[in-house]
Amino acid sequence: MMIVVTGAAGQLGRLTVEALLERGVPASRIVAAVRSPEKAAGLARRGVQVREADYDRPATLTAAFEGARRVLLISGSEVGRRVPQHRAVVDAAGQAGAELLAYTSVLHADTTTVPVAPEHRETEEYLRGSGLPHCLLRNGWYTENYEQAARQGLETGMIAGAAGDGRIASAPRADYAAAAAAVLADEGTDGHGTHTDAVYELSGDTAWTMADFAAVLTDLTGTEVVYRDLSVDGYTKALTSAGLPEGTARFLAGTDAAIAAGDLGDTPGDLSRLIGRPTTPLRDTLAALLRG
Repeated sequence: MMIVVTGAAGQLGRLTVEALLERGVPASRIVAAVRSPEKAAGLARRGVQVREADYDRPATLTAAFEGARRVLLISGSEVGRRVPQHRAVVDAAGQAGAELLAYTSVLHADTTTVPVAPEHRETEEYLRGSGLPHCLLRNGWYTENYEQAARQGLETGMIAGAAGDGRIASAPRADYAAAAAAVLADEGTDGHGTHTDAVYELSGDTAWTMADFAAVLTDLTGTEVVYRDLSVDGYTKALTSAGLPEGTARFLAGTDAAIAAGDLGDTPGDLSRLIGRPTTPLRDTLAALLRG
């Protein structure tokens, strides 16, 4: 069985390849599909097949997916361009005769108000209409998203935001990668896998507030850090005053508004069930980030 991981030179993709290897999938049966093959030289040295795959150049996808039975579509990072990019991947996987395409969407993509959701919803709709067997990995927030906030908090003693008392059920990328690997590597009792048409709402086992985050940071370092909650407009202005483009500032403030509304706090347990263990706690991931 040939497994193709797109975006394999990126953070989540590389961790997924590592998780597949840890599960005992032979390196020769893993394809690291990357835009720049030289960035995956380390994987190639370990026996992983490295193939060029550029979401914006469909011909590269056709070649990269040759012989693929399972494909992981890791969502693109270019907001506003992701839908046509994702469609190209879905089409190429279908042409290759893939038996399953797993897609990294966002937690509760069909109902959430997080600003990244519309492109995920449109991709999911395209997948459903494609006829390609698929699995939706609706990833919640990565704990690593808050590394910069932690470091700024330690410098200034304060973390600002507009998340209110909203809870965030985060987990580190490695946990989400382990879940993707579990789906990709599962042959099932009949050799065909068990995840077709599955929708997994993936999140950490424990949800926390930004005030909790500041308290954990304080406890870990001995430096007092507090969370200061602002209105969405106030947070947007604070971000633009700090030099961020207005569009980026509105995006970040909009994400906090979604958190305040409870959109990233659900803990259904799908992630821990897929990886076969509890998800990594906030404290453990934050401590590792600060050590790094």
